[in-house]
Amino acid sequence: MGKIAIILRKSPYGDINAAEAVRHALGAVSDDMSVLLILVDSGVLLSKKGQDDTGTGFTNLEGILKDCIDMGVDVYAEKLSVGEHHMEAADSVESVKIVDGSEIAELIKEAKTTMIF
Repeated sequence: MGKIAIILRKSPYGDINAAEAVRHALGAVSDDMSVLLILVDSGVLLSKKGQDDTGTGFTNLEGILKDCIDMGVDVYAEKLSVGEHHMEAADSVESVKIVDGSEIAELIKEAKTTMIF
């Protein structure tokens, strides 16, 4: 099967974009697709350890992100966005790769399909 790139630009809490991105990632990897979950802009907050969803009314997505990784989804966080959200590599869930914009461009080029959330 082909490789799919799922780009998340939105924060994990506030709307359903992050939940939909991880749901699609889980579905695609379950169908034996190669999945790249690429976090940019506020989407990098999905990779943050110890997420606090108190009072948001949204499901905590940290565990679901770990499930994605355990099932074989490759997760990348854009380096500049990580810094802009006052995070460091150590703040991210294990196995999230911090990469620069040119590496993200190459990942997207490799994908047969790209979805943006």
